[in-house]
Amino acid sequence: MSEPSYQREVRGYLTGFGLALVLTLVPFALVLRGDLSPLATLIVLGACGLAQFVVQLRFFLHIDLRRQKREDLQLILFSALLLVIMAGGTIWIIGNLGMRM
Repeated sequence: MSEPSYQREVRGYLTGFGLALVLTLVPFALVLRGDLSPLATLIVLGACGLAQFVVQLRFFLHIDLRRQKREDLQLILFSALLLVIMAGGTIWIIGNLGMRM
């Protein structure tokens, strides 16, 4: 591996780590301080969670919108869809059973 590409890769990992750290500390600070309303706090937490997901995909898994990487992204999104369907179905069934008891 040539030196400039190695430095570029390390810089990308450090950038991703810095962004991930900030996107983790901001929600912790908001919850600890309690300055915002509960709804606003949930919205900020959700936005930071989505941004954290994008940072993880881009900087650590190296998945972006280039042609050769789209198949990887489609595989990850399909896997996430399956997990959401399974978790949602499980919660639905358990909730339905709980109401019947």
